[in-house]
Amino acid sequence: MKGTILVGTAGQGILRSVDDGATWHRLGLKEAIEFDGVVRAIAVDPSDPARILAGADAGMCLSTDGGAHFSRVDSPMNGLTVWAIAFDPANPKNVYAGTGAPSRARMFRSTDGGLSWQTLNVELPEFCKGVNRPRILSVCVSPVDGREVWFGVEEGGAWRSLDGGDSWERMDTPESGISNSDIHAIAVLPPHDGAPVKRVVLTVNSVYESSDDCATWSGKASKERFDAMYYTRTVQVADAAGTRLLLAIGDGTPGTRTAIYRSDDRGASWERALLHTAPNSTVWAFGAHPSDPSLLFAGTKYGHLLRSMDGGRSWFKEWRDFSEITSVAWTPFVAPVTAHPQSIN
Repeated sequence: MKGTILVGTAGQGILRSVDDGATWHRLGLKEAIEFDGVVRAIAVDPSDPARILAGADAGMCLSTDGGAHFSRVDSPMNGLTVWAIAFDPANPKNVYAGTGAPSRARMFRSTDGGLSWQTLNVELPEFCKGVNRPRILSVCVSPVDGREVWFGVEEGGAWRSLDGGDSWERMDTPESGISNSDIHAIAVLPPHDGAPVKRVVLTVNSVYESSDDCATWSGKASKERFDAMYYTRTVQVADAAGTRLLLAIGDGTPGTRTAIYRSDDRGASWERALLHTAPNSTVWAFGAHPSDPSLLFAGTKYGHLLRSMDGGRSWFKEWRDFSEITSVAWTPFVAPVTAHPQSIN
């Protein structure tokens, strides 16, 4: 593989590999992201594989060299923990980000590719029942219409904007049928082969779908169809057509049992992927890039990094373990990463 793998962690900042996972390097000293910091979101600019945004405990950070170095973007997110980032795939100048625990959960927007940011007008509570302080776990921009933007809050509901973030509507209402406000992930699938746009919302314990512009939702408890596992962690759209989906699920957080499911029919049916090594905890994050849909990465809560080279059908564990993995990305750009001098006693 030619490119750079980036693993965001809670406790070791970002680790990078430019030799297909043979060696790994942490960020050096005097970087905007501390080498022992927390990075919960990594997003590669769709228009430039060398530009990478990273959401850290210091705020929003930017790399223009594929993740070799990061600088902090001065923004309203300074000092806040950024949990989720999403580029508009059709217009990457538009970027959205969400913050959360231990800081306040808020939404932000950039119209210049992440160089400057504004706070959006949506009010979220400071505290909630399940996790004390809410966190925005998912941000999604429709590949069909960039004005349709979603974010999901643990705990605090699923929210949609139809005007690029100027106004928001909460979608998990009693009338909608989405019965849980603990939202883990959201995806919008483009129309395909006569099928309309499809929205997918993952709560902590169910998968909900709508194919009629959110007029109605259908959902089913995950434990009833995914080997009795309930903890529905995240979903990854694995091809441009939106036909192939990957679902990460476990028996809790951090969990002791986990699985990756693959769908080739937009989530109508699911097949369990082959994991050649039993992961040590729930799969927490996926990493993918449209330049090679067959190559995928997944990270677990307790630091196992998995790789698939066949579009998610089978997965192999990488040789090394990490601290808590919070996000994974890869880019076809080879970053100029060099090993740092080591102390010798």
